[in-house]
Amino acid sequence: METKKLGFGLMRLPLLDAADASKVDYETLCKMADCYMKEGFNYFDTATPYHGGGNSEIAFRECVVKRYPRDSYTIADKMSFFIVQKAEDMEGFFESQLERCGVDYFDYYLLHSMNKSYLELAEKIGAFDFIQQKKAEGKVKKVGLSFHDSADVLEEILTRHPEMEFVQLQLNYVDWENFEVQSRKCYEVCVKHGKPVIVMEPVKGGLLVNVPKEAEKLLKDAEPDMSIASWAVRYAASLDNVMMVLSGMSSMEQIEDNLSYMKDFHPLTASEKQLITQVADIILSKERIACTGCRYCVDGCPQKIGIPDYFKLMNDVSKFGEGHISRAQGYYNHYTGSLGMGKASSCIQCGQCEEHCPQHLPIIQYLAETANVFE
Repeated sequence: METKKLGFGLMRLPLLDAADASKVDYETLCKMADCYMKEGFNYFDTATPYHGGGNSEIAFRECVVKRYPRDSYTIADKMSFFIVQKAEDMEGFFESQLERCGVDYFDYYLLHSMNKSYLELAEKIGAFDFIQQKKAEGKVKKVGLSFHDSADVLEEILTRHPEMEFVQLQLNYVDWENFEVQSRKCYEVCVKHGKPVIVMEPVKGGLLVNVPKEAEKLLKDAEPDMSIASWAVRYAASLDNVMMVLSGMSSMEQIEDNLSYMKDFHPLTASEKQLITQVADIILSKERIACTGCRYCVDGCPQKIGIPDYFKLMNDVSKFGEGHISRAQGYYNHYTGSLGMGKASSCIQCGQCEEHCPQHLPIIQYLAETANVFE
């Protein structure tokens, strides 16, 4: 099957209730999937934690699997080690994923959010052997991993496990030289080992959609009709070793925009790459908290604090100035009042959030700063 470079990430789906991530809007998602597949795109990416307890997988089954023949799409799913931590749990977890997705096999199967500690866990419980066995059984076509750690750790994994066939990386023009994310260094490790890259977070959880005014002006002056998001997606897709760029699309507007420039994809030119470097410098000079909004920190928070929601507000204030505080304050009051989220000051410093954060952010410190701004 010919595969175009834009993948449909099923992580931020349209909702019937903005306060309840489990209530996916199937009607809108069906229209989005139809639009996506009509243009010849076919790659979907899900995981059990997305939208809580397998709701993303179920949404994929209802909106794609039940409506399209199996040979018209590819699906990627993941073994999540913050759920599966014992060898005896892997089989049941995997089979439940197949059931929720409504398929007999996965085209791509990943060890999820791999880092140094999850590498040790995966080897201890035999996860690498397990997914190879599933491949031998025909229940998985390609095995790989999604990755959130240093380039040195990725080098260690691919050296010890050359059977991995691809790597999913957080990669975007702001994180390319980031000390913690190490997009460039990790990408180069994949090139060295001959592993194609699937890109996640190309627009950094939406941060590269709403860029500072001076950065937006540079991009609009260059291409008035192109969206700000298009530059980020094209940047990732322009890299030679990238096989797929995932976009977590939430609306028809987003999918139509992505398709407008990816159905006939043109890599960035040399002058466009130079422009992106200028834009990255502007954004990095203003961004306060490098949160991608993955929400791994929220699950298990005893105080039910809306950590990524609050950090987005902090970044908005940082990027758009003090004049944005009143609007951000309104959102903060809505989250902590109407939606019943715990306040930033409610943090008991248990550290669960920092343990699960792929970006290794000092969340406890940032919550204290957030409380100072909004409380």
